[in-house]
Amino acid sequence: MSLQALIFDVDGTLADTERDGHRVAFNQAFADAGLGWHWSVDQYGQLLQVAGGKERIHHYIQQFCPQWQPPQDLQGFIADLHGAKNKHYQALLRQGTIPLRPGVERLLQEARDAGIRLAIATTSDLPNVIALLEHTLGTDSLHWFETIAAGDIVPAKKPAPDIYHYALKQLALAPSDCLVFEDSQAGCQAACTAGCHPIITVNDYTQTQDFTGALLVINGVGDPGHPLTRLAGATANIEYIDMAFLKSLGEHRSANH
Repeated sequence: MSLQALIFDVDGTLADTERDGHRVAFNQAFADAGLGWHWSVDQYGQLLQVAGGKERIHHYIQQFCPQWQPPQDLQGFIADLHGAKNKHYQALLRQGTIPLRPGVERLLQEARDAGIRLAIATTSDLPNVIALLEHTLGTDSLHWFETIAAGDIVPAKKPAPDIYHYALKQLALAPSDCLVFEDSQAGCQAACTAGCHPIITVNDYTQTQDFTGALLVINGVGDPGHPLTRLAGATANIEYIDMAFLKSLGEHRSANH
């Protein structure tokens, strides 16, 4: 099958949103609530092993707050706290402090020019995805993506494959028709379990994780004059990811399927 669609994760893949975005917003929400909690850069890296913001808060309470008296409606409390965090995160996006990763906008435009369909599969909440797209690519970019599978739209978050099953169903495509971009072990596992083979663009939080099943592991998609570094996988000597390379990768994968 020829390549028909690219499916992108968001946090850490389209943009480096975690350390200076979501983490900062969590801490602002904790301060507003008078909780005295603060997630350091290193601790947040550990907490990222738990997919989903509400799930991350719940895990933190269980593991690190043995003396804290939870409210009677803990789930409601966590949902409200997470909602406050999202407002802070979207405010950070409006300030323009969270740009796309290098080469991402170029690659998206190349895909559109080539008639390749685009989709998103993420555990991030839909309003956060919309805010990121609008403040980095403009409001029209929401129409670039045929489906945006986000947040709690499926029951189980990555590393479960549910979000990819959903996106593939919405696109009416088989896994072999698509290439996936991810940045984390959980995302890699989710894509692989759904039958997809992802390209991994690592960041500081994920560079030492296990990416078994990935087609290619690189430090970013690169740009002309700013070459990528290949860490594992496909051996082509390329400076940056472009549609010609992705089409050849998709054809090679299909031939060996």
